[in-house]
Amino acid sequence: MNSSMPSLKPSRPSLVDLVQRLASTLALSLLFASPLCAQTNFAGLTAAERALGPDAPAYHALQEGRVDEAASLLRATLASNAGDALAHQLLCRVFYVQDKADDAIHQCELAVSSAPAAGDLASNSHLWLGRAYGMKARHAGPIAGFTLARKVAANFSRAVELDPNNVAALDDLGEYDVSAPSIVGGGNDKAHALASRMMPRFPASAHHLLARIALAENNSSAAESEFKQALAAEYSPETWIDLAQFYQTHGRADDALSAVRSAVAADRAHSPALVDAASILTEAKRAPDLAERCLRDYLSSRAKSDAAPAFKVHLQLGKLLAARGDNPDAEREFAAAAALANDYTRNARSAQGH
Repeated sequence: MNSSMPSLKPSRPSLVDLVQRLASTLALSLLFASPLCAQTNFAGLTAAERALGPDAPAYHALQEGRVDEAASLLRATLASNAGDALAHQLLCRVFYVQDKADDAIHQCELAVSSAPAAGDLASNSHLWLGRAYGMKARHAGPIAGFTLARKVAANFSRAVELDPNNVAALDDLGEYDVSAPSIVGGGNDKAHALASRMMPRFPASAHHLLARIALAENNSSAAESEFKQALAAEYSPETWIDLAQFYQTHGRADDALSAVRSAVAADRAHSPALVDAASILTEAKRAPDLAERCLRDYLSSRAKSDAAPAFKVHLQLGKLLAARGDNPDAEREFAAAAALANDYTRNARSAQGH
């Protein structure tokens, strides 16, 4: 998710360029919510397990990547209780992880309209609605992208208003502020103010945001310092991955590999951070055996979540195995993905020419 501009003094882009770049940034950054953001959000739901009520089986199916099953369970729930806001939110997330932006938006709009006026459920429903709008922006033209960008900003801001301690919403709002021009509600001045607000309670996230601001301002040394301060504030697989991604995008392959190894060593739960680790290694064409182990460890763990949907990880592992000529094992991974998300897997394989 981390990137920097190579030019020391970039030219001023047109409004069309700004909106298209924002749409791309939002889509890429929100397609897989960062482990830090997602883990905090899901931890809140786990702590409130009793509040899931009849939606608990669908929630767990979603976390384990069984999206076809989760969708069936949620549709059955909504057939008998169309006003179940949590069921709408979970179905939104089922569509979101399958890249179905319009369906996700529809369900999250229903979640927002059905949820209580305040509280965790309302805040998270706005958060996921903002993410769904961000996904739709990926395929939007400049005019539609402009409108969608403002909807993203409005929903992230509303999520924070409803729950000022929703760190996932704070993180996504900060990412938006860094990525978006002021004409659609973003800007580094807003991002700086948000980082100051976050620092007392969420220092790792605040330093991460300051690093993103530094990257946007082409100050890579300051960005590296902020990523390291985030690591000092919260020694976790996620903060190591952020540092590894920084090194990777700045051509420091050995430092990136070292940071990835540190992330893996720190991840005793085998969380979604392992999937990010594998992605970094695969992109760098480094340590393929470690990348494979990361993916397999995640898939066999109890820490799976829709931050890194299991069916997508099976596909990722299958591609890794196929690239080295291990076709039988690759096909087994593709079959495992299809068992969890049949339509998504079929479409993804078809797009790859299979």
